[in-house]
Amino acid sequence: MLEPLPTIVPPQKTRDHLARGLPAGVAMQALARGWRDFRHNPAGSLAYGLALFVLSVVVVWALWRFHLLYLILPALAGFMIVGPFTAIGLYRKSSAIAQGQEMHLEGMRHARRSSAAQLAYAGLLLCLLLIFWLRAADLLYALFFGLIPFPGYEEALLNTFTTARGWGLLVSGGFVGAFFAGFAFSVSLFALPMIEFEGRDALTAMGTSFAIVMKNLVPCFAWGVIVTIGIGLSVVTGLLGLIIVFPVLGHGTWHMYRALRPEAGA
Repeated sequence: MLEPLPTIVPPQKTRDHLARGLPAGVAMQALARGWRDFRHNPAGSLAYGLALFVLSVVVVWALWRFHLLYLILPALAGFMIVGPFTAIGLYRKSSAIAQGQEMHLEGMRHARRSSAAQLAYAGLLLCLLLIFWLRAADLLYALFFGLIPFPGYEEALLNTFTTARGWGLLVSGGFVGAFFAGFAFSVSLFALPMIEFEGRDALTAMGTSFAIVMKNLVPCFAWGVIVTIGIGLSVVTGLLGLIIVFPVLGHGTWHMYRALRPEAGA
């Protein structure tokens, strides 16, 4: 059995109980516990991973079908936005395991009625943020290459990696993408668990999630690196890796939430 996640109280604890100063190693322990939860009755977790894999393939196909494949990178990065929302069932399974209970797919599929409206509201806000992110990426491409028909994937890649405008797009797009990714990651990382397990409203949960991340940058940055590596592994496996990576990260996110907010009930 894994050792309990450490609880390190800093010398000066603020009134909001958010400044905990946990080390980066908490992220690795959360990942290990996420893997343990995934292996416990894995059918439900695999179902969530398979569902996200199918959804991702549909998104990639739609981008290809409508000649928008140049948006593939921000679309994949949008996983940081929609991922926590689609992992509610995984959080419920991890919570049940922590309480010594069993949780199968049927139980994972149903959120508490009291939190359903706020979960839907949070999902809407996160989807709007993702759309805004994609539009920003589209605008950047137009600023550097003009309002011209998409030249085809080979020429687009050639223009991006072999021209000054292409390198400018990569650099500026990297900065803009990092801003969106950091903000989206911060407001969504713990918001959905707080709505489901604490009964918070969407806006309060997203604001509190942002505050928790800002107060615990070291472990949250480490978790962000783990999530990025997981997405990268999924991409190089043709998205098949999502079937396992997504549920493991979902379970691990719940353990990050419990480590950084142990006073909350689950």
